[in-house]
Amino acid sequence: MGSSSSKSSYYPPAELDRSWRKVTWRERNQILPELESLTSSEVLKILLYGPTGAGKSSFVNSVQKALLGRNVISAQEQTIRSGKSFTATIKTHKMKKRGGGRFPFVFQDIMGLQPDNLGGIETTDVINILEGHISDGYTFNPLCSITKDHPKYNQQPNPDDKVHCLVCILPADCISRMNNEVFDKMRFIRKTAAKLNIPQVIVLTKVDQACEVVNKDLKKIYQSRKMSDKE
Repeated sequence: MGSSSSKSSYYPPAELDRSWRKVTWRERNQILPELESLTSSEVLKILLYGPTGAGKSSFVNSVQKALLGRNVISAQEQTIRSGKSFTATIKTHKMKKRGGGRFPFVFQDIMGLQPDNLGGIETTDVINILEGHISDGYTFNPLCSITKDHPKYNQQPNPDDKVHCLVCILPADCISRMNNEVFDKMRFIRKTAAKLNIPQVIVLTKVDQACEVVNKDLKKIYQSRKMSDKE
């Protein structure tokens, strides 16, 4: 008479023993004085881009809230996942200081990236923004990019018109479900920005929705196995 045995499935722990990235957590009151001491006659222009619903507008509001120490709505946010981009125009958000004044950097929020059949911003428009050709307030057309005879097209941009830093906003909770066409568009934008020598950063949003460990304690984000896999 034979005996049968079942192998138990092994699931690695969701929380790692050690952080997979070295980070020094600092209190808000340690970082703010450094930011508030920044002075420059030139304004640093930071462009936010990413898929529709990634949380670009929410990111702007979160930064402004942290800088002011109170709730504030600088950018209108998408409250439901409709599949369509809530932001239809290019909008520059100036960051306010406590006690008055503004920081020497701004965030530019634009329409989200989507597959061609769903609309979204044209990659050509994103490149035009990087090079300083599109002025604030331009309304994006998902069917075609801006033309050179458009009133919002800047024929001769100066250095202040161009983007100084490119930030990719990615939703951590649905990266694995993102359309390959969107990834292709992001790759094209990233490569073009590299050719233009524009520094780039990736920001993961909705990390609390992507991992239970992080949901319970944000400071454990670098001990999360799931977040490590997304790096």
